[in-house]
Amino acid sequence: MSGVASTSGVASMSGVASTSGKAWSPSTWRSKPIKQGVAYADRSAADAAVDQLQRLPPIVTPAEICKLKDSLRSVALGESFLLQGGDCAELFEYCADSPIDSKIKLLLQMSLVLIWGAHKPVVRIARMAGQYAKPRSSPTETTASGRTIPSFRGDILNGFEEASRTVDPGRLVLAYFHSAATLNYVRGQLASGLADLHRPLDWGLGHVRDAELQRKYRRIVGSISESLRFMRTVGADATRKLETVDLYTSHEGLVLEYEQALTRELRHPAGYQPVFNSGKGPSQAQTDGSQIKGAADKGWYNTSAHFIWIGDRTRQIDGAHVEYFRGVENPIGIKVGPSMEPDELVRLLDIVNPRKEIGKVTLITRYGEDKVERLLPLHIKAVQATEHVVVWQCDPMHGNTRNTTQGIKTRHFSSILAEVTSSLKVHEECGSFLGGVHLELTGDAVTECVGGSEGLVEDDLSLNYTTYCDPRLNEKQALELAFLVADHYRDENR
Repeated sequence: MSGVASTSGVASMSGVASTSGKAWSPSTWRSKPIKQGVAYADRSAADAAVDQLQRLPPIVTPAEICKLKDSLRSVALGESFLLQGGDCAELFEYCADSPIDSKIKLLLQMSLVLIWGAHKPVVRIARMAGQYAKPRSSPTETTASGRTIPSFRGDILNGFEEASRTVDPGRLVLAYFHSAATLNYVRGQLASGLADLHRPLDWGLGHVRDAELQRKYRRIVGSISESLRFMRTVGADATRKLETVDLYTSHEGLVLEYEQALTRELRHPAGYQPVFNSGKGPSQAQTDGSQIKGAADKGWYNTSAHFIWIGDRTRQIDGAHVEYFRGVENPIGIKVGPSMEPDELVRLLDIVNPRKEIGKVTLITRYGEDKVERLLPLHIKAVQATEHVVVWQCDPMHGNTRNTTQGIKTRHFSSILAEVTSSLKVHEECGSFLGGVHLELTGDAVTECVGGSEGLVEDDLSLNYTTYCDPRLNEKQALELAFLVADHYRDENR
């Protein structure tokens, strides 16, 4: 079914005319066909949950959302680099100080390495404080005992344990409170100095077996540490910019009942000024605000997260998710997989970003290592033929998932690195550039992906395999990937 026919205020809010000429409101998605829709057995309970969500305060603010949009504009223009990472399926139990701290520290370390390599500021977005929903290829699965049960669709809908597989609308409200608590803790930790670059960080990579890699890592870490010490010595960090960082939140906008309930018509922040491509190229884009004269001083903001994306399974041109996404002010992502036709991609961009706002859309490519060099050039050239200026981001995880002979889902580090390396190569050949990477990772010492300098093999997967969905890079593998990408840019800039 296409979702709950909400009796709440969001559904009755007046629509607004988009630049495409079609009226839009947070509830117009309900008139469209939907993939990955949710069938709630108790509709009255689902309506009550949505009503409660609508009365709760926003989790993020328009000022934060627009600040991220400005940063992503810089990424789209090649002035910054985007690092996005976190859990595949965030669990409510991850709303605790230790797992949150470990992810913050890992993203900080990775971003420092990338800054060192690319000589660009890094925009940090966490798959955190809301990544509770997961699309599934089948609505049911068969247990080892032969029972057919509903698939686990993320903590926002049901639980992983067999007894909790029935969709529970009360989890929509639980998702809100866990997201709010997580982000509240993140804000507090950043304000309290967790990201202070004067503090020593654990740069250890575990058992790196390659002697050359050991020397390379020590050299990079030494260079970064020396730079930080120098800045402190000469007083270049007196503005406190090294004591905290911006860290934004993101999730796949999958459960539209939840997204709708947290979409609010709010005033744009002071100085709000989107930048649109004038048709003369991004370097001559209009930035004086002339394109928004007469525009309302309010907009529709999804206040559940700073950044949301459309998955590869829900990006249908005439579908509910595209309809919802086309109306929100937030920067958005679109997963681009092997089945995406170039003309379809252009049509999608025209729908979700008709005014061609620079950096509004991040295209998250996820092909698989053996398909990048064949498919990515087609998509790049299709977008280059338009006036859209997008962020190109590589997701090297989802196209490289495979099962071991024992049926354990895993990914090989070499395949992940190969997709990133091929993407860098293709963008350079096409006169484009890779703006960022999108990774499933954790700050914990899990054993879910094989390979890397630690030399994990399939027999090691059972040591600490804790994911409830897709395999993640552990903290050593994620940091190693950052080192290797940074080294590529370092060599390129020599």
